[in-house]
Amino acid sequence: MCGLIAGYWHWLLPVIALLPAIIMVLLGRAGIVSLGGLIVIGLLLGSSRGTAYATRVELYDQLIDQKVALQVQAAEDAVYGKGGQLKFVANRVVVVETGQRLPGKLGISGYGPNMVLQNDTLIIVGKLRKGIGSYQGFMSYAQLESVATQPSLLLDLRRTFGAGMLSALPEPAASFAMGILIGQRAALPEYVEDNLQMVGLTHIIAVSGANLTIMLEAARRLLGKSSKRLATIGSLAFMLTFVAMTGGSASIVRAAYVSGISVIAAYYGRRANPLLLISVVAAFTAYVDPIYIWHDAAWYLSFLAFFGVLMVSPLLQSRLPRVFQTNILLAIALESLCAEIMALPYVLYTFGEMSRVGLLANVLVVSVIPFAMLASFIAGLAGTFLWPIAGWFCWPAKWLLTYMLDTSNWIARWPGAFSESVHLSLQSTLVIYASLAVLVALLRFKDAAKSAIITDNEAINPYKNLGRTT
Repeated sequence: MCGLIAGYWHWLLPVIALLPAIIMVLLGRAGIVSLGGLIVIGLLLGSSRGTAYATRVELYDQLIDQKVALQVQAAEDAVYGKGGQLKFVANRVVVVETGQRLPGKLGISGYGPNMVLQNDTLIIVGKLRKGIGSYQGFMSYAQLESVATQPSLLLDLRRTFGAGMLSALPEPAASFAMGILIGQRAALPEYVEDNLQMVGLTHIIAVSGANLTIMLEAARRLLGKSSKRLATIGSLAFMLTFVAMTGGSASIVRAAYVSGISVIAAYYGRRANPLLLISVVAAFTAYVDPIYIWHDAAWYLSFLAFFGVLMVSPLLQSRLPRVFQTNILLAIALESLCAEIMALPYVLYTFGEMSRVGLLANVLVVSVIPFAMLASFIAGLAGTFLWPIAGWFCWPAKWLLTYMLDTSNWIARWPGAFSESVHLSLQSTLVIYASLAVLVALLRFKDAAKSAIITDNEAINPYKNLGRTT
């Protein structure tokens, strides 16, 4: 990852290149030579990849504030936005005039076809504006022309299921159910998203490790009694299907990498070391798409939350009364607290805002998500296949979803629930994370959990604590 940064900000390369020598001088152990070699190789690969990718990203500079024609592919189903425009995210960008392929994604709003579905290929014409965050550009009031449609059985099933959900449940419960099941939140009312943001619950509608963990745990329980091999194959197949159904968003793909390695390791009676697992997945995803490490706040928040849940929470649990491991509410509270502690400095540095009631909201709402997901799935099936009598099957989902929405709305109304303009400087943010790193290192040193990326562990639940947050 350091090499990727150096590939984008070239002045960092000389400093980063000295890291292996500094580490070897400070530690002075023979084994560090291998580590130093790996770091050098990583720096060279990352720098090469970063430099090449940065050159491609810089091609956007020639197009900003210009009227251009681009061929793109829709990364999601479009929704109607401001002014009746079709709004969607596009990727696989090609400049029509020159045939140049551009990396990254664009935010598109415009007029043309009646509907734009995921994987549709379009020609878009309009003025390209400079992007922010993980978006390389935005285009509003664009002229849209559909070029090709790629049929997909999984996407058709997802749309049919969504229609069934709408026939079974009232709004906003139906859209909220699709959010917690597969992360489809485009149709969610704005006030609901605002409430969830104010109470720190946005992660429950951003399909992530939480959703995947629950799905894998269900698959393990259903298939685990048959055979170990069947349970592993079934879990991996279920995971791949779920990723495809959700549209393969970046957050769920990251969670799939983490979960997939853990499932495979568990099959061989091993356990994935959380720290190295997070590091490997972070380095791999950043290498595949360096824009993550350059501009994507969600990428950083995802791995900070992973670190809090997979690393910090177990270290604290082992030092607290056993009730924090056996009581689901206390376990969720501790995991939510650890995830918030790790993410909060970066949130304050990047966005300058925070929820003061996030811990309470997570305890009251996140604890019922597994039941809400199951009830919503049943309601969606009933609305799809048994719509004349769907009401008999959807009342548990309606009750649970209403409870979750009303609770978030109630807490969001508390005075001082959400704070804005609370910024941290870069120096303060780095100091805080350095202090947290030292604290975690001390806790791990006392635990003496000596392992490589995979360690022996005969009795292990491979899905425990895997990414309950984004």
